[in-house]
Amino acid sequence: MNETVLEKARRYEAENGKKIPKESRPVFHLNPYVGWMNDPNGFSWYDGKYHMFYQYHPYSSQWGPMHWGHAVSEDLLHWHHCPAALAPDQPYDEAGCFSGTAITMPDGKQLLVYTGVHKEEKEDGTTIDIQKQCVAIGDGLNYEKYENNPVLTVADLPKGGRKEDFRDPKVFRGKNGTYYMIAVNRDETEGGQVLLFQSQDALHWNYVSKVAENHNRLGLMWECPDLFSMEDKDVLVLSAQEMLPEGLEFHNGFGTFALIGSYNEKTGQFKEETIQSLDYGLDFYAPQSILTPDGRRVMIGWMQNWDTVAPPQMNTRWAGQMSLPRELTMKNGKIYQNPVREILAYRCESPVCEERIICDEEIEIQGINGRVVDMTVDVEAENLSDIYHRFAIQFAKNDRFYTSISFRPTESVLRIDRKFSGSRRGIIHQRRSRVEHENGKIRLRLIIDRYSVEIFVNDGEQVLSAVMQTELSADRITFVASGAVKMKVCHYHLKEE
Repeated sequence: MNETVLEKARRYEAENGKKIPKESRPVFHLNPYVGWMNDPNGFSWYDGKYHMFYQYHPYSSQWGPMHWGHAVSEDLLHWHHCPAALAPDQPYDEAGCFSGTAITMPDGKQLLVYTGVHKEEKEDGTTIDIQKQCVAIGDGLNYEKYENNPVLTVADLPKGGRKEDFRDPKVFRGKNGTYYMIAVNRDETEGGQVLLFQSQDALHWNYVSKVAENHNRLGLMWECPDLFSMEDKDVLVLSAQEMLPEGLEFHNGFGTFALIGSYNEKTGQFKEETIQSLDYGLDFYAPQSILTPDGRRVMIGWMQNWDTVAPPQMNTRWAGQMSLPRELTMKNGKIYQNPVREILAYRCESPVCEERIICDEEIEIQGINGRVVDMTVDVEAENLSDIYHRFAIQFAKNDRFYTSISFRPTESVLRIDRKFSGSRRGIIHQRRSRVEHENGKIRLRLIIDRYSVEIFVNDGEQVLSAVMQTELSADRITFVASGAVKMKVCHYHLKEE
């Protein structure tokens, strides 16, 4: 019997994933068992576990025909790889099974909703990708594609919608029991838009409305929508291609932001009040969120973006990882993000906690080092009449390489910089953000996990994320001050087993 496309992928990953040493992977950040990973898909709670599907090309560490990878976890931090869930094996998805969502059905089955892509030849001989929405139904391990796929096609788009830009369905159930799907599309003249569809059975869908429209403000095409409520606000999360910077906002050409306002389920329209960037670092895109069984809103994104992708320099056969799961809260109409509390259980005993005054020097503190670390640093001016000029933390450091986070209070600018991390590619290596403060006071929490860092500023007011390919032997951490700084640091090694 001939091997199916999915069976081939499953056999390949089973044979080759086990050849990758555990020590060459992150500890807490989900990465592919083998091959390439990008956008998270179908982040969900099903059958007593967290499920994460993801854009996946098992056969190389480069992007290729999209499959759906699959992993499960009980604590959002340690993931068990499952066999690939979907493969491009039908005429309507032969060019790839692209991003989507997962939802539990009343009969206990899990429904996957994804974008299928096939090539269409134009009169001039070139081809374009035609995108439509498809479903598959399964038991948390094996999934069968619906016999009447696709369930939405270009015929369901409103006037002016581009058929090559119709993707990333997010499905949820309304208060009235009706299923709703938001998906993104690009209008020929106005740019990105979020479309709403509804269904009584999650299989037969009808167009309802335009939830939100870009009007060419925030990038060109919008991607990967997510809609949820927090406190008395509704939040529409989007990732955008080719954004233009505004001051120190939206510096990633491919960036992620939240529209905060109110969503009217009856009209299917979102009223925007404010806009908030969700990451000021180098690598964060296409997040998805869920409501956990204990009521927390948790978000995970692809820890990369299309402007910072570079071939792996490490001697490994995997590429790509997810961000640390983040708990979202809202304070005074603003989203705060912090690492999921589960990570506290992995702190080793006996932290190193010290208070120091450093002035025009670079110091190391005994016991503060490592590449799997949870460290909080509180900084303020030692002399309020003569505020310090700059404070920096350098990590993943040896005599040649390091990555740094630095703050200049006179400019209110925080900068992440990995240009000395050992990268041999001319990708983006620096980002800046504006952080308001009093007398140079700032709190930084760094989560380092071998090949990445996520920096949570002022208890989650901002986050800066970055991947780094620095060799693991570079594990020093130093503190640098220009001017006099009062510093309090509390450093934990994290358990690697």
